[in-house]
Amino acid sequence: MMDRPPALIVGCGYVGQRLARGLVKDFAVYGIVRSTANVSNLRALGVAPLVADLDTVTLQDIPSSWYVGSTIFYLAPPAASGQSDARIHHFLNALTDQPATLIYISTTGVYGDLQGGVATESTPVNPRTDRARRRASAEEITRVWCHERSVRRVVLRVPAIYGPGRLPLDRIRNGEPAIIENESPIINRIHVDDLVDALLIAAREESARGVYNVSDGNALTMTAYLNRVALLANLSPPSQITLEHAHLTLGAGMLSYLDESRRIDNSRMINELGVKLRYGKVDEGIRASLV
Repeated sequence: MMDRPPALIVGCGYVGQRLARGLVKDFAVYGIVRSTANVSNLRALGVAPLVADLDTVTLQDIPSSWYVGSTIFYLAPPAASGQSDARIHHFLNALTDQPATLIYISTTGVYGDLQGGVATESTPVNPRTDRARRRASAEEITRVWCHERSVRRVVLRVPAIYGPGRLPLDRIRNGEPAIIENESPIINRIHVDDLVDALLIAAREESARGVYNVSDGNALTMTAYLNRVALLANLSPPSQITLEHAHLTLGAGMLSYLDESRRIDNSRMINELGVKLRYGKVDEGIRASLV
């Protein structure tokens, strides 16, 4: 594996394993996972795995050959509590030397509620939930860390990810209601294959730097999306309730999504990063995910 440049994937779940498939031809790929569940899958893909807790990982745990001069893809989520991301801070401090590139997956949630307005990369961040605040914190931590070490840094701000196994089919089958269309928030999405393409391009293009919004460019309401999935999966569309009713019946996690509405501008991803979307049309992406 050592005749190829190293690439380290931190967090090898749904996105990470798909990313690994695109990397193994040109990179010696290493992966850090939290549990043993995905170890056999990674080895089958040609990835050398390490099981480690990112909150307690030490200098001795990660072989320096895995990351010195490498491309690090940091896909792991922050911890479940707090307003700053101590997890990525701890991980970066566990490195004895520096990579060539750090690519971090963030969230478009850092923009907060724009009441249906458009978010470009220059839109000020205004996270409204602790989950989004932790992501904004991680962006700043990586900015400072990479600037001090002259490491190329790419941040991909990602909305809802869908793909095979990631459609709301169970929600629809279980009869969970949607919000009436004229009150439903605008939610942005990206198919997992298009996200992986963006990650691969960010790794290979030396000119890629800074923040990129990653989106398929289709700003549908949550209700419209659920209706499209139901139609294409030959399921009955969900019933609809008012937003006021939803606040009385739904949990805090779901409400945090319903209380924010924005449209994500993907122009920089298309024109500067050079991503050619496979699934620029939502129906095409849904059909490809019904496997």
